[in-house]
Amino acid sequence: MNILLLGSGGREHAIAWKLKQSPLCNKLFIAPGNAGTCGFGENVPIGVNDFQMQKDFCLHNQIEMIVVGPEDPLVNGVYDFFKDQEDWKGIVVGPSKFAAQLEGSKAFSKKFMQRHAIPTAGYAEFNEANFEEGKNYIRQHSLPIVLKADGLAAGKGVVIAQSHEDALQVFEEMILHKQFGEASSKVVIEEFLDGVEVSVFVLTDGQEYKILGHAKDYKRIGEGDTGLNTGGMGCVTPVPFLNDNFMQKIETKIIQPTINGLAKENIIYKGFVFFGLINVKGEPMVIEYNCRMGDPETEVVIPRLKNDLVELFVAMDTGNLSQQKIETEARACATVVAVSGGYPGDYQKGKVITFPQNIPEGSIIFHAGTKEQNGNVLTNGGRVLAITSFGDNIIDAAKQSKSLLKEISFEGMNFRKDIGYEFE
Repeated sequence: MNILLLGSGGREHAIAWKLKQSPLCNKLFIAPGNAGTCGFGENVPIGVNDFQMQKDFCLHNQIEMIVVGPEDPLVNGVYDFFKDQEDWKGIVVGPSKFAAQLEGSKAFSKKFMQRHAIPTAGYAEFNEANFEEGKNYIRQHSLPIVLKADGLAAGKGVVIAQSHEDALQVFEEMILHKQFGEASSKVVIEEFLDGVEVSVFVLTDGQEYKILGHAKDYKRIGEGDTGLNTGGMGCVTPVPFLNDNFMQKIETKIIQPTINGLAKENIIYKGFVFFGLINVKGEPMVIEYNCRMGDPETEVVIPRLKNDLVELFVAMDTGNLSQQKIETEARACATVVAVSGGYPGDYQKGKVITFPQNIPEGSIIFHAGTKEQNGNVLTNGGRVLAITSFGDNIIDAAKQSKSLLKEISFEGMNFRKDIGYEFE
């Protein structure tokens, strides 16, 4: 089977690494890929939202499966585009455009959760038409206040305001000054939930589902979870507090009602569901849905997955997902992300990366923001590399990743040295 994987980040490198292990995978192409993905397939210079060019490539290269990594093409309707084609009939791993609103619109996902009694924070939504009403709502709201741009904002559209003044300023910036363009033309205001966050990942055909794994990521740039939010500075799995009892609550109160809701509403969904959860006094609540795998969560969840990923995708497409048994590696896994100097603010690209001669057993270097040029691997993003390692426990796994990172260098390189710190 020839496969086209869309994306260019650490998530896609990890997925490419896993897909290539499958005996069902003949040729693998990655569009556009990075300097690491070309080790498992052929990078092709096609944008993730260039559906027509993707189709032409699929026809020319006998592609039978398209695996969609990032959220943008899903929200823009890549599934629907390919399913509407008469001359290409293959498997698309990803939800329909309508279903992708679970990630693409905070208001859509909140209404969905309300309809199906899925536990989440209380909220209200506002736009320019009821802007003054929104200001009054903020003034009367308990602190802190969570403000979310309704649409996709590259992970930057969520603000936790500690004062009413800050909240009002953020609200004005989002709606009146179009801080995130169309994405913040509508703003969802939520109550603040206090607890520990965890992410759970599911593969579904819209009727059945399989839990692939879970992880805890570290969003803040600074050690001790301080400083600005990022796309993710590291990740660990399995999370110690996510025991059988807590997972049972997640499954019965959140996962099952979500998948049943999709089926009940005839929403076409064939792909990953990312449940962004928070543990509030022993009870799981949904912070957000994503309609794809997370990054850097993929870099720990996929390495622990023992199953053939292509086989799982075929089972999803043919309605045989319920017959699959998910098996995971017993050891813990941790990834530590190396980022460019200045990230998540302004940073420079094009810095030469030096790698160690040998990578120790139990470690993998996943490329996130890299490109190859004249025989060198250069930085090409804020998050540059994700170093993943196995260990008997989270601390040992993180220690091995950090040890390997000391042998990698590029100008301005920064990484958090405390990933997994709360589990020591």
